[in-house]
Amino acid sequence: MPATLLHLVRHGEVHNPDRVLYGRIPGFHLSELGHQMAGLAADALEGHDVRALYASPLQRTQESAAPWAAAFDLPIQTEERIIEPYNKFEGRSSIFGASSFLRPEVWPWLWNPLRPSWGEPFVEVAARMMSAMREAWLTADGGEIVMVSHQMPIWMVARSVAGKPLYHDPRKRRCSLSSITTVEWQETVPGAGRFVEVNYQDPAKELLAASIDLGAV
Repeated sequence: MPATLLHLVRHGEVHNPDRVLYGRIPGFHLSELGHQMAGLAADALEGHDVRALYASPLQRTQESAAPWAAAFDLPIQTEERIIEPYNKFEGRSSIFGASSFLRPEVWPWLWNPLRPSWGEPFVEVAARMMSAMREAWLTADGGEIVMVSHQMPIWMVARSVAGKPLYHDPRKRRCSLSSITTVEWQETVPGAGRFVEVNYQDPAKELLAASIDLGAV
């Protein structure tokens, strides 16, 4: 029986004292505040019929999935397809924006922001996310699904299901720390359909002002 709802959850705040773009670099774990955020996200769906839990293999998403595992008595299934995109700026301080053009060494990475040329193409991120979501949806034993992922992949899904271009300004993503973007599969004709966004919420909204969110690619 297919699922009823699929919730895309972003991880909580990461311990990032050097304020680098951490991307897929190992060892970046949740801060104390990030753990609180992750708990609030899980609390936001208390009483829901969550039957499957997936998380990206990175430490921050695995830790963010832990409160969900405890709350719904579920194992965390690691899903490689919902991982953070690779990015050539990994390990550097946040230099997206006009300041990037003051660094000649990165100019070859900036030639095509529509792709983008500095990392994994938007279309590839969207495709792997949608593939993982569709498989999880079809193999679910009814109920709801939670997938703990990252800002850019979730934003690619949001723009895809809304029919918007994937190219965007990274500074204007609507995907806060520990936010929940909810979609469902709606059939337009028997046997054919698409995912549609049905809700967005910020369970950790009150903690965002005290957080640092600079490491997403």
